[in-house]
Amino acid sequence: MVSSPHEAMHRIFQEYPELFTGVSRILGLDFAPPTSVTVLPTDLTEARPVERRVDTLLRFDTEDGDSFLLAVEAQGKKDPAKPASWAYYLSYLYAKYQLPPLLLVVCQDRATAEWASRPVTIGPGQWPALTLRPLVAGPHNMPVITDPAQARKDLAMATLSAITHAADPSVDGILKALSTALRDTPETIAHPIVELTAQGLGTRPAAQQWRKLVAVDLSFFTSPMSEELRDEGRAEVRAEVLPMVAEAILMFLEQRGIDIPDDARERITSCDDPETMHHWLTRSATAPSAEAIFDQA
Repeated sequence: MVSSPHEAMHRIFQEYPELFTGVSRILGLDFAPPTSVTVLPTDLTEARPVERRVDTLLRFDTEDGDSFLLAVEAQGKKDPAKPASWAYYLSYLYAKYQLPPLLLVVCQDRATAEWASRPVTIGPGQWPALTLRPLVAGPHNMPVITDPAQARKDLAMATLSAITHAADPSVDGILKALSTALRDTPETIAHPIVELTAQGLGTRPAAQQWRKLVAVDLSFFTSPMSEELRDEGRAEVRAEVLPMVAEAILMFLEQRGIDIPDDARERITSCDDPETMHHWLTRSATAPSAEAIFDQA
């Protein structure tokens, strides 16, 4: 089954490390283009019974010969204990790898993003020893990508756009642009995008929209994740459309003055097969009785 948005918010940087280049530019930072990116172990536990794990950890080696570490944390809500953990992560990483560490926090709501963006000073007020300054990506600064051509140029950024704006009204346009861009994308490339988007949306209403788009726009995909989303999307479409068809059948019969027994009414309103309902709808215009719509001839 599709997992939580937390997984998608950081794992997208493991799948598409080059995404950080675009995110950093949006955030007004200038990093040299990477020549290589290495996914590093996320376990920061010391030899003591306190386990500490960063969500995603990457090493970037750049064209100008510099290297740095990128720790990506997915943050779903405000957590007063997190800044201390983040400061520990960065100190530990610097001590272990002797490379400058950077923290990127990915959020899906503005309040959490604003909270995470605030610098946190550690130490006495007279002379703070450390200052924690996370980079934050969220709905307040990530682009709203609703143009399929723009989405096609950078599928990873379009996916992050959908994830960070999952709770915004604009997400419907982002998802439509993304599904349109994926129509002519090889399935091996599109599959992780479909999966990450589904994970990132979680149980929000936009997840229903994504399932429907996968069911309709991407119906030719055959991956297990696509099949799962497609089946869920079809079920939701049936749940919305079939009651309206049943209502139309009953209305046609009633307007023609045809009596509808309780058992016939129950059979019509409980049917969940679209082809059968279409047949009954067609028959309801001419059938001499309610029971006659069920005839196959």
